[in-house]
Amino acid sequence: MRPLQLRPELFKIGAALVLCALLALPIVAVGSASAGKTQTLEAKLSQGREEATSLSAELQSTTAELGGAEAEAAKAQAHEEALDALLAEGRERAAALARKLAATRHHLAVEKARLQRSRQVLADRVVAIYESGTPDAATLVLEADNYRDLVARNDYLRAINEGDSALAGRVAEVRAAVNREVLRVGELEDEAVAYDERLEAARVEIASVREAAEAAAAHLQSLRARRAASLGKLKTDIATWVNEVQEARLAESEAEAEEEVGRWLGGPYSIPTYIVMCESGGNYSALNPSSGAGGAYQILPSTWELYGGQGEPQNAPKAEQDRIAGEIWADSGPSAWVCG
Repeated sequence: MRPLQLRPELFKIGAALVLCALLALPIVAVGSASAGKTQTLEAKLSQGREEATSLSAELQSTTAELGGAEAEAAKAQAHEEALDALLAEGRERAAALARKLAATRHHLAVEKARLQRSRQVLADRVVAIYESGTPDAATLVLEADNYRDLVARNDYLRAINEGDSALAGRVAEVRAAVNREVLRVGELEDEAVAYDERLEAARVEIASVREAAEAAAAHLQSLRARRAASLGKLKTDIATWVNEVQEARLAESEAEAEEEVGRWLGGPYSIPTYIVMCESGGNYSALNPSSGAGGAYQILPSTWELYGGQGEPQNAPKAEQDRIAGEIWADSGPSAWVCG
C-alpha cells in the first residue's frame, strides 16, 4: 500500500462510480438482453474471477520473494562491510609488522658488525700472545729488578688475563644476542606470513559475498519485472472483462449493470476484491516484511494510526480492518494501493 495523503473532503462513491474512476470505462444503461447472453456473461465473469484470484496469488508470492531478496541483500552488504573492516585492520597490522621486521633486521646487522669487531680484537690478541708468549710465574720473578717491579709485573699480567677473559665473554655475549635476534626475526616473518594468509582468505570471502549480493540484486530485478508484468496483465484483463460486461449487458438496465459490477468488485470487502486479492490474497493476518504493511488491505502502520487504528493492522479484528480501509478508500480511492 502506498503512503496515504488525505484530501480535504470525504467523497462517498458507489461501486459503479469506483469502477469508472479505476478503469475510465463508463457503464451505460441499455435495453434487455437475452437469457443466453446473460449466461455467457456470467460464465466469463466466473472465469475472470478465477484468473484474477490466480494472478493475485502469484503477485502475493512474488512480493514475499522480493522481501526475502531484499533482506538477503542487506545481510550480504553488512557482511561485506564487516570483512572490509577486517581487511583494513589486517593491512594496518601487516604494515606494522613490516616496519618492526625492518627495524629488527637493522638491529641484527648492527649486532653482527659488533660481533665481527669483537672477533677481530680477540684474533689480534691471540696473535700477539702467540708471537710474544704468555709469561709464567718463574719468568716473572727472574726478570723482575726488585720487589716493586715484581708486583707491577704481576698486576700487569693479571690485568692482561682479566682483559682476555672479558673479551672472550663479550664475544660470547654478542654471539648469544645475535642468535636471539635471528630467532626473533624468524618469528616476525612467520607472523607476517600468517597475516598475509588471513588477508588472502578474507579477500576470497569478500569476493564470494559480492558475487552473492550481485546475484541477489539480479534476482530482485527479475522479480520486480515479473511483478510489474503480472500487474499490467491483471489490469489489462480487468479492463477487457469490464468491456465484456458492458457489451453483454446492453439489454439490461443501468441499475442491474451497476449492481452486478459492484458485486464483483466489492465482494466481502470494503474496497474492490481484486485489490485485496492482489495485496494480500484476502489474508487478514498478512504482513509484508519489507514495508511493514499488514492485514488484508496491507495498510502501513503510520496510515493505520492516522485513521485511529490501535496496535498493528494484521492483529486487528476483521471489522476494524474493513472500517479503516473503507475510510481510506473514501479519501483516496484506488491510488492508496499499489494494486489499485
